[in-house]
Amino acid sequence: MVFRPGYLGLLATLPLLSAPALSPVGAKAAELKSYDSSKPSFWQHPPPDWFLGDETEAQKGLAPPSGPALPTPPDELQADLKRIKLPPGFRIEVYASGLPEARQMAWGKDGTLYVGSFNATNVYAVKDVGGKREVKTILKGLNMPTGVAYLDGALYVVAIDKLLRYDNPEANLDHMPAPVVVYDDMPHYVAHGWKYLVVDKNGWMYIPFGPPFNIGIPPTSVSQIRHVDPKTGLAEIVALGVRNSVGGDIDPRTGDYWFTENARDWISDDLPSDKLNHITRLGQHFGYPYCHQGDLPDPKFARGHKCSEFTPPVLKLGAHVAPLGMKFYTGSQFPAQYKDNIFIAEHGSWNRHKYQGGRIERVIVDPSGKSARQEVFASGWITGDRDYFGRPDDILQAPDGSLLVSDDWAGAIYRISYKK
Repeated sequence: MVFRPGYLGLLATLPLLSAPALSPVGAKAAELKSYDSSKPSFWQHPPPDWFLGDETEAQKGLAPPSGPALPTPPDELQADLKRIKLPPGFRIEVYASGLPEARQMAWGKDGTLYVGSFNATNVYAVKDVGGKREVKTILKGLNMPTGVAYLDGALYVVAIDKLLRYDNPEANLDHMPAPVVVYDDMPHYVAHGWKYLVVDKNGWMYIPFGPPFNIGIPPTSVSQIRHVDPKTGLAEIVALGVRNSVGGDIDPRTGDYWFTENARDWISDDLPSDKLNHITRLGQHFGYPYCHQGDLPDPKFARGHKCSEFTPPVLKLGAHVAPLGMKFYTGSQFPAQYKDNIFIAEHGSWNRHKYQGGRIERVIVDPSGKSARQEVFASGWITGDRDYFGRPDDILQAPDGSLLVSDDWAGAIYRISYKK
């Protein structure tokens, strides 16, 4: 059975381990899930429900939703998309379906679209064949290959602790060549180990490294963003104090790297806010685990630090909205006011009594990161207080200026276009 919603899909693949000893404080605390995540043994062999280990009384019982076992059928997808709200002139349609747990997307040559996946272990290729889009599973059995990129005729896939290169994939979609490992100086921690790839103008890749728990003092190899040269294996650390980033893009106006960040869980329904960040100099520290959202000291791990010591976000995106893939819009199909805006796919809440996110946000911001504001661009994937029929997780601009949106819950890719 294939699970698609993220954490509970991960739960299905982890070995059944005996849970670390609970650390209760009084009878009430004994009922709360609590793990000591400060030890290497936890990072290397997390229990299946590691993400519940900081449970509080106020949020007791919250857990990630369990999604459907299979991708949503095409007819049902078409009906679901009638509920999506967009600005006037925009429309959304099914671009491709049948891609379990679809994640990051990248364009190859000749219109081939490559798509990573979360827990399905697959990488897909989508091709237009006689006017119809054909989905082909080209790689199987990889370790959470969420991030994909295409550079100089090769497909790159990041799978937890290895950056892999597949040469000339278009000629070998039915029998992909053996991968070349181009960078493996990565910890093998699965928790928050899934990654996203962004290629800059020089062919280097930005790769985020998340901590192997919800909150804590991180191992020195994570909570950072690295800048990696896939040709030589050289790398530099460009940002610290980053929790869970699974999305970013290069600003076409400046060449700077911007990225989304998921804040910690288990403070409250409304704190802390997830973030949009902007790297303006080498070695900036964005606050984790000492300070959240730029102005909220962690109740346990602040350790005397002041939030003023760290780089604040460009924008607070909201609590538990789970921002993932993002792109600057550089096309000409949309109205002129959308040029250089950021579109962010929000995967949506689980650590909240009433879900939010599950939509696409538009961010209008100048190159310096000042005067940022956001507005909802596409919404409707959340129904009721805690139900999804889809969860957007990446955005990619198509050659014609439309936007593609991947959805790991529905196992689909949508196309959003504009016409006067």
